[in-house]
Amino acid sequence: MENYKITGRAGEGAHGFVFKGEDLRNDEVVALKKIAVNPDSEIPNNVLREILTLRVLKYTHIVKLLEVFAIGSSVVLAMEYLPWSLYEVIKNKNHSLNLAQIKTYCKMILKGVNYMHSHHIMHRDLKPSNLLIGTKGILKIGDFGLARIYDHEKKRLYSHQVATRWYRSPELLYGSKTYNKSVDMWSVGCILAEMIQRKPLFPGETDIEQLAIVLGTLGTPSCENWPGLTLLPDYNKISFSHSEPKKWSIILPDADCVTLNLIGKILIYDQNKRYTAKEALQDRFFRERPFPCRISQLPKLEESAEPPWNFGEFDEFFDGMTVESKGDVTVK
Repeated sequence: MENYKITGRAGEGAHGFVFKGEDLRNDEVVALKKIAVNPDSEIPNNVLREILTLRVLKYTHIVKLLEVFAIGSSVVLAMEYLPWSLYEVIKNKNHSLNLAQIKTYCKMILKGVNYMHSHHIMHRDLKPSNLLIGTKGILKIGDFGLARIYDHEKKRLYSHQVATRWYRSPELLYGSKTYNKSVDMWSVGCILAEMIQRKPLFPGETDIEQLAIVLGTLGTPSCENWPGLTLLPDYNKISFSHSEPKKWSIILPDADCVTLNLIGKILIYDQNKRYTAKEALQDRFFRERPFPCRISQLPKLEESAEPPWNFGEFDEFFDGMTVESKGDVTVK
């Protein structure tokens, strides 16, 4: 199948390399994600979930899946090419995010999450590096390898080993297997706070430290503010010193009261009282000055220069492809 030509390296995902490519049929720039599959076994669940999820979710703020095909023992996902992520925006010292820009990014994230949740899908790994940004500035949710369908009427059990640690909700840290879509909203709250202070809100280096930081910020939980707390699988495995909740105005001194109010309704222990994406979109945060800015007023990033090619480093990716010339590879 000779429809694509690789033109550069785009990054490396959890399950395979991602390359920048060109669709030779229409000259469209694409991202090609190649995932190695054991020829003696079935396609991994995470790969199937990502493919099936992206086929269902067709929305402005969800990355678009263009095509799926096999190369030897590997599966390749051809997706729209989005050169940047929110992580790069936050870390870029040349651009300081103002509140209007933060509101616009936050609104796009929430719209994507709301659409996703309305289709009974939870992402389970929302973080700045998975929030991709195109050349026109539109933000889209990507990397659905941990996505799952949920049904609140059926008591399904899910793995608690999901979400990147800094954005992992407290019920996950306590080993819950009966959580719901609100785990995504916890991540959104962490991301909003990170845009404001330009650094992670809860940067734990281990799961225990992560939980300690969360508890040290929100205060020691109780059955009053966290129903079912004592029933969580890991509740009795470790104890922490009692702590009082800190004021959000002290944690995020640069945020106004309206912003802090929104964060305070998202980052709470009780998953059933945590703001939904729909509720957050209706919050006064978006209806008070400064209003969300236009997408054209968001930071302008420059695409980084292509790194030098190292064919030895990417032998696995090139397996099953024809190398036409240095830096120029075409999919069979």
